[in-house]
Amino acid sequence: MTKQGFINRSLSAIETVGNKLPPPAMLFFMLTIFLIVLSVLFSWLDIKVLNPTVQTEETYISVFNLLSAEGIRYIFSSVVSNFVSFAPLGTVLVAFIGVSIAEHSGFISASIRAIIGKSNRATVTTIIVFVGVMSNTAGELGYLVIIPLAGAIFHAMGRHPIAGMAAAFAGVSGGYSANLLLGTVDPLLSGLTQEAAHFINPEYRVGVEANWYFMIASTFLVTSVVTVLSEKIIEPRLGKYQNGDALDSEERALEAQIHLTKIEKKGLFWAVISIVILSLIIIYLVVPEGAILRNQKTGLITNSPFLDSIVFLILLFFAVAGIVYGYTTKNFKNTKDVVNAMDKTFNTLGAYIVLVFFAAQFVAYFKVTNLGTIVAVAGATALESINFTGVSLMISFVVLSAFINLFMGSASAKWSMLAPVFIPMFMLLGYSPELVQVAYRIGDSATNIISPLLSYFALIVAFFQKYDKNSGIGTIVATMLPYSIALLISWSIFLYLWVFLFNLPVGPGVNSFYTV
Repeated sequence: MTKQGFINRSLSAIETVGNKLPPPAMLFFMLTIFLIVLSVLFSWLDIKVLNPTVQTEETYISVFNLLSAEGIRYIFSSVVSNFVSFAPLGTVLVAFIGVSIAEHSGFISASIRAIIGKSNRATVTTIIVFVGVMSNTAGELGYLVIIPLAGAIFHAMGRHPIAGMAAAFAGVSGGYSANLLLGTVDPLLSGLTQEAAHFINPEYRVGVEANWYFMIASTFLVTSVVTVLSEKIIEPRLGKYQNGDALDSEERALEAQIHLTKIEKKGLFWAVISIVILSLIIIYLVVPEGAILRNQKTGLITNSPFLDSIVFLILLFFAVAGIVYGYTTKNFKNTKDVVNAMDKTFNTLGAYIVLVFFAAQFVAYFKVTNLGTIVAVAGATALESINFTGVSLMISFVVLSAFINLFMGSASAKWSMLAPVFIPMFMLLGYSPELVQVAYRIGDSATNIISPLLSYFALIVAFFQKYDKNSGIGTIVATMLPYSIALLISWSIFLYLWVFLFNLPVGPGVNSFYTV
């Protein structure tokens, strides 16, 4: 069997398995039914574990039967409260308000084009990758704008357009868990992490900023790794582009989009001014001793109203910049246009809300039955008994997350299932929920670019086929596989250095290790 044949057969197998999985919402419904059955069986078998959180006496945690009289009463009475109290729901919806305004006003697109427009042949790859990484703050915009734009730019410079799109794709999707800013995915994941952490410690708080320091540093890591790989391996492998040098009308249109109009430049100028003014106001409310948004008891920023306000600040900064840009460029003419901008994004969130409804029930049942705690205690005990802890354990979890990502594209759906099991287990082994979340995000990001189940994978195929009609899934994976391997290895080493060698916090006020 040829190498290409093996790759294609492997990809077909991954695609077949992934396509047989039910939609995420239905998958959570099926898992919830399975959970109810398990609670009956394990309760009947009287399965229990020693409570690790009580040191003074020997107490046990047993399974709560969801089909007992009390369990049935809980199921019927808790559906609404499980849904509305599910932490990721409110935080994501709030953050999306600001991002939606900024996106539909044209502010985000103009910002991206302004940055890319400053590039030249020597810097273009670095800038494209960096902008790709930063674009995940605005969701799908990177896939729709940056990747085709990168192809047109490379072609216009006489370079292989697929090399440009590959670098952009690696930045947008492979760098999904790196950014200088906090975006909508951060409150989503941190909310799920906090829910899972409550299995062990009901008072534990996981902030939206939980991984911010590590994300900032990872932005430069991902940009460097992808740039070097693109320049030294990917583009030389592709060689000189042979399918003509002339730009077609679509490419000319894309290239023309890079250059901002006079009114767009004016809009960006005043949007940036508004961001600066808002930043100065926030600094005044946080930095001075005794400032309003500091912790009023300790005087510190740790556990302060400022950190509790991160989601609102995401909304505020994006909304202010978007509104100023929109009114300056006449994209917004009245308040109705601003509201319509918010509506456009919320109209697309129906599937997410349905997913959250079923995920919320699953997580709540997993907690109330004590199955999550029992699995965590049993798993932690088994891992300790074979001395499988530390770096090897954490890197193994990164690899596991990367593997699962090949078969299930949704980051939130995967974490909704993994967090209730692994967060409590790792907490009992002495690792903080924030660190486990970082490990998950590394694995989840690294294999995005080779997973046929990624929601935008078909679109990437279409982009590649514009310049190479023979391109298919195998072509894309063969092109992107070096990025995936390089990101997985370099990011894992970076995690080891950051946490286990230098013991740096992954986020503000975050300790990577946890004591029960």
